[in-house]
Amino acid sequence: MATEIEHPDGRIELSDDAAISGSPLYNHDLAPVRIAQRNWSTYNFAALWISMAHCIPTYMLASGLMDKGMSWSQALFVIALGNLVVLAPILLNSHPGTKYGIPFPVFARASYGVYGSNLPALLRALVACGWFGIQAWIGGQAVYTFLRVVYPGWPDLLGSFAGHRSTEWISFLIFWSLNIVIIFKGMDLLRHVENWAAPFVLIMTSALVYWAIDRAHGLGPILSRQGTLHGPTFWMAFWPALTAMVGYWATLSLNMPDFTRFGHSQKDQAFGQIIALPTTMTLFAGMGVVITSATAIIYGKAIWDPVDLVGRFESRALVAVAMFTIVVATLSVNIAANVVSPTNDFSNAFPRFISFRCGGLVTGLIGIAMQPWRLLESGERYLGWLTTLSGGMGTVAGVLIADYWLLRNRRLKLEDLYLANGAYGYRAGWNARAVIATAVGCFLAWGGLAIPAMAPLLDYGWFVGAFGAAASYVAAYKLSPGPAASPKPAL
Repeated sequence: MATEIEHPDGRIELSDDAAISGSPLYNHDLAPVRIAQRNWSTYNFAALWISMAHCIPTYMLASGLMDKGMSWSQALFVIALGNLVVLAPILLNSHPGTKYGIPFPVFARASYGVYGSNLPALLRALVACGWFGIQAWIGGQAVYTFLRVVYPGWPDLLGSFAGHRSTEWISFLIFWSLNIVIIFKGMDLLRHVENWAAPFVLIMTSALVYWAIDRAHGLGPILSRQGTLHGPTFWMAFWPALTAMVGYWATLSLNMPDFTRFGHSQKDQAFGQIIALPTTMTLFAGMGVVITSATAIIYGKAIWDPVDLVGRFESRALVAVAMFTIVVATLSVNIAANVVSPTNDFSNAFPRFISFRCGGLVTGLIGIAMQPWRLLESGERYLGWLTTLSGGMGTVAGVLIADYWLLRNRRLKLEDLYLANGAYGYRAGWNARAVIATAVGCFLAWGGLAIPAMAPLLDYGWFVGAFGAAASYVAAYKLSPGPAASPKPAL
């Protein structure tokens, strides 16, 4: 039996992993990170968020809100507020990663049970697979545009298939393959990619802002346009928009332990995230607004898609540099946000059969099967995807936060998270209270899809899911306190 070693800064590690290494719930990728290997600094976490925020979906976030009648300032306000809201569960769920060195699916074992953790893990994984596919399709479009400029005959080289040119599919697979290569190289390469991708993409986008303002001789008509939403009509659009913005990073609000397990300290991970997430998201979305406003003057119409915009440049060298920037931005966010978590989640479900590399390949294949090109067919479908998924993610976040912060007072038994017959075995490895609370939260968040009377709740999906699940979970422990995991919940 291993003993827990608590360091002065509150981080905990096991004296020896041998006691858990033979467990069917253990593999190298899910093992608690040793203190000596927790070396991510404030800059690493800030760079992680900066690189994840600097992507095409963020650039285009304001466009969807402005299409609904908001002004640019209203759209940026909703984006900023949504990221401040989602920062709270992100920080709350980041804490156990740094304290115990554990990834998200292992952390979920405390509340859901050692086998029940597969419920939130696989739910999170499937959403990430959808996001992986979306980002891979966007990255593929950047590759396609680059090749089209370099070789003008590229679009018509092989005809068409399933509504898209065959060379679009090839470009998609090229970008998809780049993701898989990085996955097979592991987390250390990811850290290096994020470190240089973050400042590179910011510098290149700033250069594009300068070019746009200079060519347009001003900021353009979009910044002078007044929104059509005022008073009650604005607030009717505000809540579903805010839910969609929270939903944008709702997945990361669950699995940040996958990254913070490498944190050098709680201060490093928390400060890095606080200074980077809300500021970068708002700034980058604002850059998209400025550039798009200028294009309305330069080209006679507003161009929200940066891939389309760059494809209009006359210089092949400029197109090459710009497309390389877009590929780097999309690649860095896709690996960090949409591969690390599902890879660990699939590994948690089958720890003896699925490694980090294998899990990454499974993620990529499912991402293709989910047909991301259909999700991107319209802004309404895309925002609908964000709003719907946020409800499910909020439900799981509610259970995790209530268990760790309200019931257990941040105290877990590290060794038992890897033992089938340990403190988190519950009944057959499942904590029924967590499952019931999740079901209640999902019903509140998604019930409006089938029950007209509940339809208004869809606009508040993440909030009703999170608070409904958390309240149900705490109530379940008060009504039926045993058998409980050790340490005993602090009710």
